[in-house]
Amino acid sequence: MSQSSTEVARQSEPEGGGVYKASVGARHVMNRIFTLLLLVATCVGLVVLAILLVDVAADGIPEIDWHFITSFPSVTPANAGILPALIGSLWLLGLTALFSVPLGIGAAVYLEEYAPDNWLTRLIEVNISNLAGVPSIVYGLLALGVFVQVLGGLTGGRSIISGSLALSLLILPVIIIATREALRAIPETVREGGYALGATQWEVIRGHLLPMALPGSLTGVILALSRAIGETAPLIVVGAAAYVTFLPDGPRDRFTAMPILIFNWVEQAQDEFRLLAAAGIVVLMGVLLLTNSFAIWLRNRYQRRY
Repeated sequence: MSQSSTEVARQSEPEGGGVYKASVGARHVMNRIFTLLLLVATCVGLVVLAILLVDVAADGIPEIDWHFITSFPSVTPANAGILPALIGSLWLLGLTALFSVPLGIGAAVYLEEYAPDNWLTRLIEVNISNLAGVPSIVYGLLALGVFVQVLGGLTGGRSIISGSLALSLLILPVIIIATREALRAIPETVREGGYALGATQWEVIRGHLLPMALPGSLTGVILALSRAIGETAPLIVVGAAAYVTFLPDGPRDRFTAMPILIFNWVEQAQDEFRLLAAAGIVVLMGVLLLTNSFAIWLRNRYQRRY
């Protein structure tokens, strides 16, 4: 009786079952190998970042004091400070966010919610994706030709406004792409429910879509501003000065920035300037962490709400 049931079970097995089990096992092995490779790649990046941060912090933190923060650049390392560069970077960061965030979010809303699906819209989408990979110095050259030379009467020429507009052009594609992806992730039922209740398209966007997409959009803003605050090439092309012995009175004044000052200190022959450059990097990272912390807090607040 048991022999006949065994034969029936063997006959009921699909042909090639052993091959199927072997292929499934091989796929699981490949999945584990791929997961391990991803983990190794992540650890390598984290280790390199940790080494860099520890090395910079060890050299720079002992050099940071109130005199270093509140003093002007000098040819003497003992008297050199970062005050004009720090104020210039804060000006640039604030104006860049003021210009790029509304334009980026507005462009993303139009392309995702209003623009028709035709060849022109698809061409614009392809160009926005391509612009995200353009080298930063190209944006600096564009800003030099447009904002400094053509529109110099409005921007003040080689001014903070020109530098912030150059950085805004640099990060606009990142904000647009991140906001569009956040809008796409919202279920279509949210839009349909709003329309069913008699809301207009703008009311649905303002009351539901934008608040729900804000966490993803803010993630793009954080990444974009983090890139902008460390850029040097566009600011050099626009005309940021290496050493500034005055504080800017407004957005139309000449300026310098932390990346410019750090770059010039690194080029100096004295080892003391390299220590000051490390201290400047620590201060710049502190400013970046403070601004990003506010954006992350705002993002998490909207994530909990929606």
